[in-house]
Amino acid sequence: MAQAQQSVSLIPELQDYISQLEAIKRDAADLTAGMTETQFNWRPAPGQWSVAECLAHLNATAQQYIPLLSASIAEARERGWLSQGPFRYGWLGNRFVRAMEPPVKMKFKAPKAFVPLPDQPMSKTVPEFMELQDQFISLIGTANGLDLKRARVPSPATKLIKLSLGQGFALITGHERRHLRQARQVKNHPDFP
Repeated sequence: MAQAQQSVSLIPELQDYISQLEAIKRDAADLTAGMTETQFNWRPAPGQWSVAECLAHLNATAQQYIPLLSASIAEARERGWLSQGPFRYGWLGNRFVRAMEPPVKMKFKAPKAFVPLPDQPMSKTVPEFMELQDQFISLIGTANGLDLKRARVPSPATKLIKLSLGQGFALITGHERRHLRQARQVKNHPDFP
């Protein structure tokens, strides 16, 4: 109930990110409902990821991003970077964010730190995914009132990319939709067990 009261006062951009993450959680739950361990870890071909690997990749990415987001939020609060928006972000960051969104138009090789191990246990991977989504949702709530354009968050993949905090939230939701779509394609594969 407290979260529902807090989310009512969020600026629309942050409320939208929370709504997107709640939809992502529902999609992941629907995707994995009734799935066996064999199905969860099945790969359509060598070198292609299973549903398990898609979710494990998202978990690894979240574990790297959450501390960076927390630090960005803390710095913005400390420096008094406050604003209610609306925010207009730069075209380069926006282009990078759009490149993450499905359908995939541009493929990226996952950095080594984010390459998932095969044979992930569903009993660990799915609950961890849901918990990390809740952590993202909580962080988004703590960013309310901050200048989402001025606050910056570095990429955990490369020091060359630093997005605004708002673009960081958009990147996360797009990246998660991208890999959930990839996982859904595995499940819809004609040879899926």
